[in-house]
Amino acid sequence: MNPTARIPICNEGTEGTARCFSADSFAKLQSIMYRKTIEKGTVLFWEGDPADKLLFVRSGRLRITKTSDNGRHITLYLLQNGDLYGQPDPSGKPVHSFNAEVIEPGEIGLIQMADLEVLLWQHGDFAIEFMKWMGLMHRMTQTKFRDLMLYGKSGALCSLLIRLCNSNGVPDSDGTLISLKINHTELADMIGASRECVNRMLSEYRKENVILVKDGYLVVKDMDYLRKICRCESCPKEVCRM
Repeated sequence: MNPTARIPICNEGTEGTARCFSADSFAKLQSIMYRKTIEKGTVLFWEGDPADKLLFVRSGRLRITKTSDNGRHITLYLLQNGDLYGQPDPSGKPVHSFNAEVIEPGEIGLIQMADLEVLLWQHGDFAIEFMKWMGLMHRMTQTKFRDLMLYGKSGALCSLLIRLCNSNGVPDSDGTLISLKINHTELADMIGASRECVNRMLSEYRKENVILVKDGYLVVKDMDYLRKICRCESCPKEVCRM
């Protein structure tokens, strides 16, 4: 596959964070994308690299992480089909604040900032929708830092489970099954805790009949319990997601 081939405009409905755009605006955005295949384990960018592109996830899955002072990578986003990501900054030469690693192979669309600026100048309706997308991304980041800082590890884990249900949940006879297979170490990396701490909290939730494990997948049985622990503010699902 030619990584520089233009992506044709498709008639697919928008998903993920790209829902901020109308069908017409999304078509304009896709018209300036360039296709690129991604392989598992590839790092698309590191903190400090030039942030001169947006990326749109057409298939596969990405992990956006922040490096702590001790060198640990804390997972802030799990990007999947339909998610648009980038750090546009009108001041000077923007750089990435996070790292992006491919955890499931697939395909992305790359959008050069210079091409994006032309669209913003030419189409006022697109510019307004782009501002809405930027506002959504900022709010998602703020709520995740809130979860990590204000309500302790238990509150952060409960919030994480709710977000995973909103992003990857499917109805199950016992509640909501999180269709993404995720281990305790990965959960710990998402809330800045140790694996032992997550093991202990999940064991307590199982005893309280709040969650269960079915064929290696987590099932949330009592969503109200989780909402109470993390002081859920009933954010819309567009914000309360991974």
